[in-house]
Amino acid sequence: MLLMRLIDEQYTQTPFYGVPRMTAWLKRQGYRINQKRIRRLMRTMGLEAIYPKPRLSQREKQHMTYPYLLSRLSIDRPDYVWSADITYVRLAFGFVYLVAVMDWFSRYVLSWEVSISLETAFCLVALEKALMFSQPEIFNTDQGSQFTSDAFIKRLQCSGIRISMDGRGRVFDNIFVERLWRTVKYEEVYLHDYQTVRQAHDGLARYFRFYNTERPHSSLDYRTPQEVYFNQQPKAYQMPDILHLKQPLFLS
Repeated sequence: MLLMRLIDEQYTQTPFYGVPRMTAWLKRQGYRINQKRIRRLMRTMGLEAIYPKPRLSQREKQHMTYPYLLSRLSIDRPDYVWSADITYVRLAFGFVYLVAVMDWFSRYVLSWEVSISLETAFCLVALEKALMFSQPEIFNTDQGSQFTSDAFIKRLQCSGIRISMDGRGRVFDNIFVERLWRTVKYEEVYLHDYQTVRQAHDGLARYFRFYNTERPHSSLDYRTPQEVYFNQQPKAYQMPDILHLKQPLFLS
């Protein structure tokens, strides 16, 4: 667990570190380890050695993938493009996985879920929560098995949403969610040593409320994601708190 914590922190700071560099860095910190061990730990965490971003799962070969639709696309309004991704969140004695659905234009986090496993179900719950009050024209994900599953694809198709998927090995295809993970980890996860899954859920709930409604973004002219997504002035009115729902289904 100590090695996984160190790998998590270093990978977040230097996501271009694969197994050889990560092994060398840990050895410089005084740990007697080899590449075989670090490769196993990084796979458990969802970090693939030759890939420049977290790969929490691989797509099933029988599942269909879709082209990347966002190249040279001018994203000029909310609900034009949404995206989803999964990341690893450490606990004191374990870890959970976090999925989030984000609106690209406003950086608004529409929904999120945590899970102790990488089964597709928690991603579907996050998708359903996001679709409760709006839907995008395009939905972008990586090629992980959760997002290429029949259930996830059919849910998007039933709503008439165009599907876009990152190219393999292209870290910048989903860059806004990648930046979100870095922000969440440095501003929340690393500042609070979650002891339990419940603590992780509650801490993330507080942070995402803060992120959406209080944290100004320089890329948004120092407005909050909520102000941009709902095209409102600061404190004009209070939106329903879709993120602070009851305990999710996947914590036990």
